[in-house]
Amino acid sequence: MIYGKIWLVVKPSVGIPLFLSAVAIGSFAVHVALLTNTTWVKTFLNGKTATAQASAQAAAAPPAAKK
Repeated sequence: MIYGKIWLVVKPSVGIPLFLSAVAIGSFAVHVALLTNTTWVKTFLNGKTATAQASAQAAAAPPAAKK
């Protein structure tokens, strides 16, 4: 282990839970950021495909005027 000497300073009974909780909080923060800042994740998690959403948006959009 490269950083094995860290356990001489920090007890494993404190360091390991602290490390695991930091990983869990970081993961939760990333998932919350994805859910709040994107639209496709919510659609994906609800079981809809991107093509169904794109075709629904295309059907709702008015046709472009030709010159």
